[in-house]
Amino acid sequence: MSEPKPTTSTRRLTFLITGCSSGLGLTLSRIVLGHGHNLIATSRNPARTPDLVAEVQSRGGRWLKLDVDDPASGSLIDSLEKGGTHIDVLVNNAGYSIHAPVETFTEEELRRMMETLYFGPARLIRAVLPYMRQRRSGVVVNMSSGAGLEGSESMGGYAAAKAAMDGMMKVLGKEVAPFGVRTLTVQLGAFNTNMPNAATCGKIPMPDDYKGSPVDKVADLITGGTFNPDGDQEKAMKAVYEVVVGEGVGAGRESERMLPLGRDLAVRLRQVQDGLAHAMEVFGEVCNNVYLETRVKSSSASSY
Repeated sequence: MSEPKPTTSTRRLTFLITGCSSGLGLTLSRIVLGHGHNLIATSRNPARTPDLVAEVQSRGGRWLKLDVDDPASGSLIDSLEKGGTHIDVLVNNAGYSIHAPVETFTEEELRRMMETLYFGPARLIRAVLPYMRQRRSGVVVNMSSGAGLEGSESMGGYAAAKAAMDGMMKVLGKEVAPFGVRTLTVQLGAFNTNMPNAATCGKIPMPDDYKGSPVDKVADLITGGTFNPDGDQEKAMKAVYEVVVGEGVGAGRESERMLPLGRDLAVRLRQVQDGLAHAMEVFGEVCNNVYLETRVKSSSASSY
């Protein structure tokens, strides 16, 4: 078994990217094509973006229909692989968010977010891994969020789904490294995409107690059309591309499994670090003293 090898752009790679109809997925798709790689762009409904489909196809890429919520979505990867298209890089990017206090989320809303942000990517990962493992090469990339590390108010469902996938990726990276397969979790802050347009409020009206609270303010900021993040998606996706192929900022860093992006994300990371350090400062002694005491036979016990 071998350790993950650099995935350099000296050879033409095939990327399969979900959620390409706008934002980060579209930006990364254009970068991939611009560097001469093979692209399989996907979206739930390609008919809604005919100009983008035509653009990708005119540059040598393919655009396929893929609904990551579909329990049979992994069959697309099987069909491509068996047809001779070998996927070198899988990028799970499709996503959206619903904002509400945790107590008012409906079961359906929580399951929908978990379906798109956790089960969907997990299906595609499980579908592509056997092929990558057999070839002893490949990269699985998940576009995650700082919400999974330190979520803001109103993001309880979204944060839970992102944290679930982050947890799987931490384990997956260890499991597939011996087969030359890499994983990369991209922890994203807020960027100048259409994510606010894909964000909605929960169906159940917010209880009066929450009116004017941080939950109300954050939800209104993100879904009300006034959210104006300073993250540059072009710069972010350039960094993702370079880390995947081992160029630029990614040169010599092919073994890294987490890529943090965004000034606001840096703040969240510090909050997480400080929170963990605080917990150990307060409860460190307790943490280290809840072990089983060594059992010693009573000296009064009879011996034979």
